[in-house]
Amino acid sequence: MPKPGIAIVGTGMIGAVHRRAALLAGADIRGVAASSPQRARDVAQAWGVPRAYRDIEEVVADPQVQVVHVCTPNHLHRPMAQAALEAGKHVVCEKPLATTLEDARALAALAAANALVATVPFVYRFHPVVREARARIAHGELGPLHLIHGSYLQDWLLDPASNNWRVDPALGGASRVFADIGSHWCDLVEWVSGERFTEVSAAFDTVIAERSTDTGQSFTTAAAGGAMQAVTSEDVAAAMFRTGAGTLASLTVSQVSAGRHNRLWFEIDGARASVAFNQEDAERLWIGKPDQREEVFVRGPGAGSIEQRRLSLLPAGHAQGYGHCFEAFVADTYRAIEGERPDGLPTFEDGVRSALIVDRVITSARTRAWTAIG
Repeated sequence: MPKPGIAIVGTGMIGAVHRRAALLAGADIRGVAASSPQRARDVAQAWGVPRAYRDIEEVVADPQVQVVHVCTPNHLHRPMAQAALEAGKHVVCEKPLATTLEDARALAALAAANALVATVPFVYRFHPVVREARARIAHGELGPLHLIHGSYLQDWLLDPASNNWRVDPALGGASRVFADIGSHWCDLVEWVSGERFTEVSAAFDTVIAERSTDTGQSFTTAAAGGAMQAVTSEDVAAAMFRTGAGTLASLTVSQVSAGRHNRLWFEIDGARASVAFNQEDAERLWIGKPDQREEVFVRGPGAGSIEQRRLSLLPAGHAQGYGHCFEAFVADTYRAIEGERPDGLPTFEDGVRSALIVDRVITSARTRAWTAIG
């Protein structure tokens, strides 16, 4: 397979993750664009890539670029992904796909009209034991589902001195914590369970009323001192869903839970068994059985479902994690560009689904009423 020529737009923490995954998938990184031409030049030199693009127009005009990775703040996703699609480039766009449902739908329609591969990094789908949980549910091992519950907890914005572009609705969108991490949980649970949410009752709360005017990269330590400004985006959120099959689901999300660095956890309880997954202990899938019996399935290439084995690159006991998920996602995106159909690859249509859920969650939180998702 020839190496795809790619450009990375956005050079922060997540841009570096995309770069590593692209290199491991065999891509040829043609250049980078950043928040300024000087930043692009600095990163191009540090990464050893040939071009520092001035802007998105230069990126999409480069005939050596077949794939554009959009890794910018959320408010830039729509214009940058649109420019790439209109130029005939395949696109990997960070989530949320857009800050509004209408923009997300427009991007998905444009990708479909141009027959281009367009994907969104809902990468937790690529944990091997998540694939195992999905396979067991699909094969009926859990029986009819009784309950879905879980949380996604972080603590990187616990300190009022911590701030980031995500906190500003003009840059991050109308929802912060739910759109940023609750969206991951919803995508993962719908995909694993095979059931879709049809209505929601949600509540938001901003527990830190003021933050420093100084901003930094995501997951970095706050600097002391400085002026403060009011916060309007939510720090915590809670939601109750009902699926089309009638199953209740509950979710708590937070970016201010001390000691929880990136704890995405879910449990799916069925009539015959339960499964539980914790992203901070991603080598294991807990399986609960009646009569106080339980099983722990350990990730590895020698057992379990076909997809679990495909994604288990290392022997059991040699831990895999988030980075391997991202690498598998990018590799599967490039396989799709070559005409393959990788299982579970999240596309712009999944990005639209996520935007729809976020939109309805925001509406429910504002109206304090059960809201149909559709």
